[in-house]
Amino acid sequence: MTKRLIAVRAVIAMSVALVGTSGFAQSPQLKMTTDIPHSITAQDKVETSIGTLEYFDGVPQPKTVVKVYDYLDRSRAVNVFINSIPMLSIHTLREGQASVAADTCNKICIWDNLMDSKSLLLTGNTSTMYAVGFLDLAKDGPTVIDLPLGMLGILDDMAFRYMTDLGVAGPDKGKGGKFLVLPPGHKGDVPDGYFVVPSKTNGVWVFMRGYLDKSLPLEKAIPAASANIRDNLKVYPLGSKDAPPKMEFIKVSGKSMNTILPNDYTFFEKLHDLIQDEPDDYLGAEAKGMMAAIGIEKGKPFDPDTRMKAILTDAAAIGNAAARAISYFPREPGNFIYGKESAWVMAYANKDTGFEKNGAYNLDARALFHFGYICVSPAMAVTVAGKGSDYGLAMLDSEGKVLDGAKIYKLHLPPNVPVRDFWAVTMYDTQTRSQLQTNQQFPTLGSQTEGMKQNADGSWDIYFAPKPPKGQEGNWLQTIPGKSWWIGLRMYGPLQPWIDKTWRPGEIELVE
Repeated sequence: MTKRLIAVRAVIAMSVALVGTSGFAQSPQLKMTTDIPHSITAQDKVETSIGTLEYFDGVPQPKTVVKVYDYLDRSRAVNVFINSIPMLSIHTLREGQASVAADTCNKICIWDNLMDSKSLLLTGNTSTMYAVGFLDLAKDGPTVIDLPLGMLGILDDMAFRYMTDLGVAGPDKGKGGKFLVLPPGHKGDVPDGYFVVPSKTNGVWVFMRGYLDKSLPLEKAIPAASANIRDNLKVYPLGSKDAPPKMEFIKVSGKSMNTILPNDYTFFEKLHDLIQDEPDDYLGAEAKGMMAAIGIEKGKPFDPDTRMKAILTDAAAIGNAAARAISYFPREPGNFIYGKESAWVMAYANKDTGFEKNGAYNLDARALFHFGYICVSPAMAVTVAGKGSDYGLAMLDSEGKVLDGAKIYKLHLPPNVPVRDFWAVTMYDTQTRSQLQTNQQFPTLGSQTEGMKQNADGSWDIYFAPKPPKGQEGNWLQTIPGKSWWIGLRMYGPLQPWIDKTWRPGEIELVE
């Protein structure tokens, strides 16, 4: 029986039911139902932030249907943008390294002469020697990292999730050793003699730092740290252990290299590319559903039509604005070091590298960290007196205003800066979150800087201005009119007064 015939018979049956004894249809007394709660109905017209929504007895009118679907697609795309910042950040790190030919596991980028502002890398510093690479477990299978003595490093996967520490904070305790990184779902035999690290993703970022020997002058400490890495680091597929490929170290000090995630429509294109390279269970069902809703699926082309491309372009602009608002004007209490009356914040809210709060993901905290910073390790958020490092970040002046590169500011550090090793203040660009590019190659001042003047009481003043204030040339960091900036205060070997906040830096004060 066809659907049309069923419908016709239903009408006939209704007509028969309405026929009285005289054989004529009786007019029913139709009444509007009045006992339905308004909370479960839709009024004929509803004013909302996306405009007027119109219905006929609860059914959306055609213009409302279009308006709502546009909103759903846009809101889902914004959600995907913000929640995918971690994975896009590590994806563009890999792209940036590949752009300078570091495209296989045995090719390592190294900043032999330390990192200057030429490298666009999130909050890189000028005080330690970086060496970074990537593993491709889909291509190479189980891969060995033969780590030198005295290193400090991390392995993060392609969702920017922590895997393990290398070196001092890792299982080798700084004594070096062989790490074996296994591909997702590895079923083969695992040989003895390795620190074994299973991976959930095919790509793995290898981040290493070689600290400079403080007992040596800088001109000797830098080449010594470089030689330790170049002479002793080995990375190779386990299957090639009998004849490993020759190591290639790519010197990137002073070279341009962009590792920053995009803020426009190409964000979604790159996200699609990343999804293709990783296991199907790389993402949870919720994240996969959100991405599928905007056309990003593993094994399928990403080819949005004109309407959807316009929506994604708009969503990227909104997502970018959201990430920058979260970063420069955070509202998560756990990001504030001294409370909301101070501009000093920390990258890891509540010092939690899992970005959780009360058993749930702390979404703003996760977005803030990954939009501006890299390297995920619990060791980076645990402050132990006299060990490791800790950081304070300031994006606003003492009145809560954005820092203006045309003006003169001063930062006061009280006497007895509580560090065992050294402290350093580095300037960053608010656009790129990388070192500010000025006439100063290394935009950093600190206790290791030659020529800095210390005040008579042991305190320090640092000036930020387009030109050095008279008599403060050694205590000056250059700014650029028309640009903003922000700073990171690094405390190497922080002592208890920093940890318990009995010593604290001043706010950035406007001078003129």
